Amino acid sequence: QVQLVESGGGLVQAGGSLRLSCAASGSIRLNAMGWYRQAPGKQRESVAVISSSGSTNYADSVKGRFTISRDNAKNTVYLQMNSLKPEDTARYYCNVLSGLLNNRNWGQGTQVTVLE
Repeated sequence: QVQLVESGGGLVQAGGSLRLSCAASGSIRLNAMGWYRQAPGKQRESVAVISSSGSTNYADSVKGRFTISRDNAKNTVYLQMNSLKPEDTARYYCNVLSGLLNNRNWGQGTQVTVLE
C-alpha cells in the first residue's frame, strides 16, 4: 500500500506561481507519477504525468506553464505551476502507479484557487 501526502496548494493571484509536492511512503516500486485536477461540476482530468524514466506528458491547457518533476530518492513528485489562470482553480490530486500490476494510488488532494 502506498500513502500519498500532498502539499503546496493555496490561494494565488492570476499570473502567480505555486509548487505542489506529493510524497509517497511505502516500500514498493513506484512507476508513473502524475497530477490530476477536478473543478466543481467537472470531471477529474489529467494535468501532467511523468514516467519512471522521466518522460513527461502534459494537458494542452497547461503546456508551457506547468512542469512536472520527480525525485526518486525521496519518492516525491512535484508540479511547478507558473502563470496561473483562474481556470486552473481546482482540487489537485497526486496519482501514483505502483508495483508490478501498476496499482493506482490517490492522494487526498490539495486545493488551488487562482483569483482574477
